[in-house]
Amino acid sequence: MYKKQLTWQKILCFAALVACGLVFLYSLGLSTDLYDGLFYALPEEAKLETAKVNVPGAEVYYHIQPFNRALLNGSIGLLLLACLLFITSTHNRRRYYIGNAISTFTFAGAGIALSVWAHTQIEHYKAEFLRIDFETYEKYASRRRKNYIDSTFWFDIHYLVIAVMILVCLALVANYVWKLHLMKAEKKLIDEGKGVTA
Repeated sequence: MYKKQLTWQKILCFAALVACGLVFLYSLGLSTDLYDGLFYALPEEAKLETAKVNVPGAEVYYHIQPFNRALLNGSIGLLLLACLLFITSTHNRRRYYIGNAISTFTFAGAGIALSVWAHTQIEHYKAEFLRIDFETYEKYASRRRKNYIDSTFWFDIHYLVIAVMILVCLALVANYVWKLHLMKAEKKLIDEGKGVTA
């Protein structure tokens, strides 16, 4: 049973790294897609309040930037917390100690918190994106021979990215509980063995 659990804890720690990488790549892709499709239709950000916006609603590109930067920074922070799982040997330790508990629950808590926060923000910006005047946008893009993007792919794919992150976080916590159960069972066997020899 220990061998199976040790295999799972290693897989889950590497899965945590992969999940962080997905969030990182997602944050890059979201902003890049909006840049390719909307930036040319906007005045400089400093002049946004006074200048004419060629495509009503395209301002979402500027509005999403603070969130996107925070998501990028959050993904880097999560990546560092995932590295902490390896620093504390959570991926291969037979017995868990306080450092393993701290690294596991810190990563899981941060991952779930970031996921919930990101989901609410992305839904907000998706709704704002859908308020773009797409008819005007398509005509403007056609005249300028620029990209026209009406796809919500990057907004929709966040469900998968966040589901992976939450699943990994919950699996790490479940693995920790499983490990504690095995450690207690092992201690009980050792104590019973000592009682027999005494």
